[in-house]
Amino acid sequence: MSTFSESCGENLCPEEENTSSANEGRDLTVTIGATVPTGFEPTAAEEVRQKIGADARISKDRGRIYFQIATDKLALVHHLKSVDNLFVIVQEFENYEFKDSKEDVMSDFQQLAPQLPWSDALEVWRMNNSLKKRRGRRRGGNSSKPKPGKGEDAPVPATEEGDAADLIPAEKGQSDAPQAEEGEGDQAGNLEKEAAEDEANKTLKFRVTCNRAGDKHCFTSNDAARDFGGAVQEFFQWKADMTKFDVEVLLNIHYSEVVVGIALTEESLHRRNITHFGPTTLRSTLAYGMLSLCNPQVSDVIIDPMCGTGAIPVEGSIEWQHSFFIAGDNNDMAVSRTVNNVNHIQKRSQDAGSAPLSVDTVQWDLCHLPMRTSSVDIIVTDMPFGKRMGSRKKNWDLYPSCLREMARVCRPGTGKAVLLTQDKKCFSKAISRMGGLWRRVHTVWVNVGGLVAGVYVLKRTGSVYGTTPEDVRPPQEAPNSGKDEQ
Repeated sequence: MSTFSESCGENLCPEEENTSSANEGRDLTVTIGATVPTGFEPTAAEEVRQKIGADARISKDRGRIYFQIATDKLALVHHLKSVDNLFVIVQEFENYEFKDSKEDVMSDFQQLAPQLPWSDALEVWRMNNSLKKRRGRRRGGNSSKPKPGKGEDAPVPATEEGDAADLIPAEKGQSDAPQAEEGEGDQAGNLEKEAAEDEANKTLKFRVTCNRAGDKHCFTSNDAARDFGGAVQEFFQWKADMTKFDVEVLLNIHYSEVVVGIALTEESLHRRNITHFGPTTLRSTLAYGMLSLCNPQVSDVIIDPMCGTGAIPVEGSIEWQHSFFIAGDNNDMAVSRTVNNVNHIQKRSQDAGSAPLSVDTVQWDLCHLPMRTSSVDIIVTDMPFGKRMGSRKKNWDLYPSCLREMARVCRPGTGKAVLLTQDKKCFSKAISRMGGLWRRVHTVWVNVGGLVAGVYVLKRTGSVYGTTPEDVRPPQEAPNSGKDEQ
């Protein structure tokens, strides 16, 4: 990104300052963009409709949704469980006409920056920062975390950890810190005003991140970010900084669709509830999407027989508090990580004065679960892909055995299973042999760490376990020769 040596002491150009002043004191209606796990766009759109009351539009670019809100609902947006990152739209172009030459396209980007309606988006960005600062004061410190370094020659989207609770605005008169003595309140108020004035007078630092998809573009993402970023800098007189930036301007290009936005999340929300990570920790947003597919009901017993770090039961026990979750794994380290993650959430609930979550952790053998037959309503789990955990060869024996044991503990006729795996060939073969116990309802294809994986939604048939050929465990084959026996 090109940088200019000159910088001014004001955050906004005069035109933006005047517009910003006019916006103060009134609610704005803006369009919010959200990145979601690929394949779960409809699930995210439904959550937006239920929790915010807005109709979400699924983007042509997979993994994104857009919806309009009034700024008084901005805090609610950060509590959505299915979204990774949030940004406010400056302007969207559905059919942007790119020129044939790279020089002409870059010239258009440079001319585009000063013509965009930045005022409302920047006002939402300021409101969003205020929410985080209020929460930081309630906790007795600053909630913002340093951003990790990114290579200056290749701007990429930020991918950090985060906690959505950091963005809850403090209620009037409410504080977790001890009450200040008489006279200290005025001093704190003066310090707050001084901090606000310093914030208003300091020169903002920014970067432009370009995400591009399409094979007919005559430019690269770095080209677009560099030239568009230079025009943004010249217009606002901001200072470019690729790592310690205040404002992240997004330039999303998907074939002929161009969206300019401003990031509202410094940190991705997908790790909001996990503190102890394993080698294959599932994203919380993906765990929420999987649980949503089975629509948990009150008093449902839900198990994750291969819980890993417990992302699924932790996410489920927070969102569906009237169901009971059991997390289990045969690996003692995985069980320990799950216990630590559950304890972290339980402590957070206790500090907030909420009821304890209905979740328990067990160490068990997946193929011999210590559960009664027909006692479980829903099974949701992330099965081993055979790459970082297990092996594809072992999956050929593991998948049929675990599907059979899952069918035993699951309630006939009403039970459901939502299983994630990238070993599609092995799983399809295993489920084809379980026609008397499981029926495949549908499959959601998702992107997990660059791998195309399937989320398989299964329905338990009405057959009672023990009455079908599929529930008979194959006997151990006897050795047919001395060599085999050896």
